[in-house]
Amino acid sequence: MLLLLLYPLTLGTWWAITVFGVLVAGVLAWAWWRTRQQRIHYEERLEAWARERAVMDERFKIARELHDLASHGLGVMTVRASTAKFADEQERLVAFDDIERIGRQATDQLRSMLNVLRTSDSDAPMRPLEGIPDLAGIVETARQAGVDVDAAIESTELEDLSPELQVTICAVVREALSNTVRHAGRTRARVAVSAQDDRVRVDVADDGPSPGWRPHPGTGHGLAGLRERVAVHDGMLTAAPAEDGFRLVAELPRGRAS
Repeated sequence: MLLLLLYPLTLGTWWAITVFGVLVAGVLAWAWWRTRQQRIHYEERLEAWARERAVMDERFKIARELHDLASHGLGVMTVRASTAKFADEQERLVAFDDIERIGRQATDQLRSMLNVLRTSDSDAPMRPLEGIPDLAGIVETARQAGVDVDAAIESTELEDLSPELQVTICAVVREALSNTVRHAGRTRARVAVSAQDDRVRVDVADDGPSPGWRPHPGTGHGLAGLRERVAVHDGMLTAAPAEDGFRLVAELPRGRAS
């Protein structure tokens, strides 16, 4: 105020200050508007990316389920049909019964998956969830395909595992035995599922191809799908030749059912 009294402002100076203030306010308003538009644009891009990511995740989920159906069911059917060509009449009839049974199971599972895809419930599983009790059926299917499986499964020690972890364990055992059926034929295999402290170990190994066996390759995405499943639980999967055969080992943190 003292400066204004000593140096009174002229009308031109007041106009200059007013214009300058208006310009500053205009610049601030433009900067706010510009920042808001950029933020809206960024949020729209982020939302679009999230939708695309959700779609991709769902596609990967569907692809894993379809691979399990095609790789396991159709793979076993193909092998059974191949071995039946060189079997006697009784064995051939048994093989045909196995092919029909596995085909019906795969068809029912596929129908269930398609029904889920047609509904709006995004949390519904593609097919009934499997658990530790279902490992016996997975092993028996491999035996019916001609693999001599020695199974050591600590069922009582694994009953308190989370449902998601039990599904992954079943997927690992199924994929390993399916690979044995396709690539080794009538051979021996060992399945060991055990709980060790805070971890679960799944170990499946085979003795290699039976004499004269011709491999029946699958889709080629089985191990990649298993690694994705195991990674969800922060686990580790190793698959490599072992002696004359192949060995697959999964180490998974032990999560208890809630």
